[in-house]
Amino acid sequence: MPVATDDIPGWVLGRLPDGWFVQPPQVDCDDDEILIVGALDDARAAEVGHAALVQGFRAETREQRMRIANEIERRFDRKVAWGVTVGGERTLFTTLSIPVMTRLRLPERQVLDTLVQAGVARSRSEALAWCVRLVGKHEAEWIEELREALVRVNELRRRGPA
Repeated sequence: MPVATDDIPGWVLGRLPDGWFVQPPQVDCDDDEILIVGALDDARAAEVGHAALVQGFRAETREQRMRIANEIERRFDRKVAWGVTVGGERTLFTTLSIPVMTRLRLPERQVLDTLVQAGVARSRSEALAWCVRLVGKHEAEWIEELREALVRVNELRRRGPA
């Protein structure tokens, strides 16, 4: 039986070794990918350098991360990506870039084309991703409220008649 999306973070956190991160990592997921991002020690980064700490963590944990990712992928049928934060800077290791099909009318295409022509983006696809990031940044509070409401809706659906 598939595990509900809101159960994934707890399950994933239970598989991670102690000591990898200075606090519990953030686990984000959708229907395609599970992204695990943990904070590394800022003081250690000051000693050895940000890039060295990130690369060291990536190399030292690679085998274990791959083993954990394989287990997670089998259980949830989603790809797993990893990342770290150090000193407020986020570094993601290999992540997915999923194509999304959409139909746009002339005014929406003109917005994307303007962004391309102005050099903000290299393609309509990149321009659309830029717009989505902008909405996510400026409407983060509303989007979070919407996500919380969807969690409740999904909970009610699970408890409803079969």
